[in-house]
Amino acid sequence: MTGAAVAVRDVTKSYGSVVAVRGVSLDMQAGEFVSLLGPSGSGKTTLLMMIAGFEMPDAGAIHVGDRDITHVAPNRRDIGMVFQRYALFPHMTVAQNIAFPLRMRKTPKVEIAQKVDAALELVQLEGFGDRTPHQLSGGQQQRIAVARALVFEPSVLLMDEPLGALDKKLREQMQIEIKRIQQRLGVTVIYVTHDQEEALTMSDRVAVIAGGELAQVGTPVELYQHPRTPFVADFIGKMNFLRGEYVGSSDTQGFVRLADQTTIAGPKSLNGSAVPLRVGEGVRIAIRPERISLMQRGEGGSFAISGIVEAAIFVGSFHVFLVRAGGCNELLHVQIPAGDITTSFKNGDKVDLMAEASAIRLFSAGEA
Repeated sequence: MTGAAVAVRDVTKSYGSVVAVRGVSLDMQAGEFVSLLGPSGSGKTTLLMMIAGFEMPDAGAIHVGDRDITHVAPNRRDIGMVFQRYALFPHMTVAQNIAFPLRMRKTPKVEIAQKVDAALELVQLEGFGDRTPHQLSGGQQQRIAVARALVFEPSVLLMDEPLGALDKKLREQMQIEIKRIQQRLGVTVIYVTHDQEEALTMSDRVAVIAGGELAQVGTPVELYQHPRTPFVADFIGKMNFLRGEYVGSSDTQGFVRLADQTTIAGPKSLNGSAVPLRVGEGVRIAIRPERISLMQRGEGGSFAISGIVEAAIFVGSFHVFLVRAGGCNELLHVQIPAGDITTSFKNGDKVDLMAEASAIRLFSAGEA
């Protein structure tokens, strides 16, 4: 089995006056794992359903390999599909469920038996063929759904929030299992999720969708470290935001003044821009929780933000501190590895917060 490239070209879909997907173009390479990530109602599932053929675009085109499949019936697209609710036939055995796509294609019985056995081996459920779906756990049912989607050797596999019904531990196990299967087969996977951690864990690239439009596409590292907009910065991981005014620069860094007149050091231009900021320009300051240092009040130096600890939360491998920042009255999240001396802070402690200039990103004050 080998994957096929998928190309979405300027696709638009409306339902009455509501535009669900607006002018989306996206190229997926053969054998790539791409997640469509966004909040509920962002258009990600609508886009997936158009690739599957269950929805027709109002404009644009969709190609798989060298085929234009924009108006091809779903059963003729050579695409596998896995749904959140498994969609297994309760009156059929596991083997019969997996065999169903092959029977619809009139595959010879001997070949069906061989392919079903191979599919069960692939999802590590050998010997489960005679069971019925109600005799399986949720994770086992989802593996059978994956086996059924792959048994006819499609070049593309679509997955619509397939792990949403599973508990956290099982969901994490299935993430690893699906990625293992995808890498073994080389099939192209397009995966819809609203869970950013899931998308970062599994994907070669992630397409962030907001309001029916493509906000940014990149590797998990690119999206986390170099978000292009405040929305992407906030949606991928946790991000602290502060408002300030750009007040000047030195040879190596810029300076931003907060509402309480504290000045912090940061970049000299807006995020991703080579154009220097103007003195007096309003900005949104973005800092990841793990890039902030916490120390006793007065120890932070001239660029420290003063604050008061409002909550200290233990989360296993790290501590989270919620700190009310001085006169700007923003609640900042600070994440410190467990065992670090600064994890001894408690509610009510007066502290300084510090971030290296390289940890700070600046966005336009009016940017969404």
